[in-house]
Amino acid sequence: FSFMYFADSTLLFGSSSHMYYAEPDISPVSVILDDPATTTPKFGKPTQLEIPSISVDAYVQHVGLTKNNSMGIPTNFTDVAWYKYGPVPGEVGSAVIDGHVDNALGLKGVFKYLKDVKIGDDIYITDADGTKIHFIITDIKEYNYTEAPTEEIFHESERRLLRLITCGGKWIQSAKTYDTRVVVTAEYGN
Repeated sequence: FSFMYFADSTLLFGSSSHMYYAEPDISPVSVILDDPATTTPKFGKPTQLEIPSISVDAYVQHVGLTKNNSMGIPTNFTDVAWYKYGPVPGEVGSAVIDGHVDNALGLKGVFKYLKDVKIGDDIYITDADGTKIHFIITDIKEYNYTEAPTEEIFHESERRLLRLITCGGKWIQSAKTYDTRVVVTAEYGN
């Protein structure tokens, strides 16, 4: 609770969701500032990602930017990585998680079969508090690796999205990367 006193001796006190107003010698009256049904729930940092349709159950690493200002990647082929400077999954915005498709030599990565998911498939994120957050896949796109729309992928201002990214296409030895990026978009479904 926070309190605010005004020069006329009125009192305003409350939390972020409720404020109470009291004039001198009058009982407080409750005023709801935010509708609890539409208030975005608060979620913790992600710890686990599950995609049942492709048998993914992976630990979530937290990454920032690399030296060349690209999103970091997981340090192994079994984990995924959440972009820690964006929203946490479940908040308004684009929460972005990436993972390896493979090691380019045949070792399968966590997102080897990400391209096989279907619209309507479920994704679950477990946060640090143990809350399981449900998302439903709404879109699957593949972009040339030099033309992926990063502004669109990373910046959403109205919906609560989860974006999963991995490599696709053919290996380009000279660039040491694959020639496409698979981007799966899922909307909050709790």
